[in-house]
Amino acid sequence: MPAPTDLPELTDLLPTADVIDVKTVTGAVTLRQFVAGALGNGSVPGRALFAIRVPIARLLRLEMAGMPAKTKLRPEEVPFTPGEPLSFFTVLRGEEEHYLLLEVTDNHLVAHLAIIVDDSGPVRRFKVVTLVRYLRKAGRLYFELIRPFHHIVVRVMCRSGVRGSLPPA
Repeated sequence: MPAPTDLPELTDLLPTADVIDVKTVTGAVTLRQFVAGALGNGSVPGRALFAIRVPIARLLRLEMAGMPAKTKLRPEEVPFTPGEPLSFFTVLRGEEEHYLLLEVTDNHLVAHLAIIVDDSGPVRRFKVVTLVRYLRKAGRLYFELIRPFHHIVVRVMCRSGVRGSLPPA
């Protein structure tokens, strides 16, 4: 787990997180291209892995956000305005070409997805950070059951992100 100083964009959320997961990937894309590729491609593997979560949530009688729509997302469509929807997330905050922080709240947990870019050159390093805060015991059980799939889903998102997305219109 990174020290809080490694993620200054998230210092307000780190103390309350029950799970902190960081994946790092490099690519020659912008933050908008990365986000559009990671969240807007509707890939078959990504959707299939996300669908695995649904029966687990039903088994535990949990409410949860629905399956993201299978849509293409253009980089210029990626919102940075707090409160705007993006896939099944809501934008919490962000800075163009620096980071984007998203949130989803279910009745059993709150999850944040942050994508932070090191804009040090044409090839950038992206940190994809998942923060989970359990709201009740069922949240912990649910996340432990989906944890292996979570790692796979995030890796698929990272690969899709560095491939970018559709070119600007």
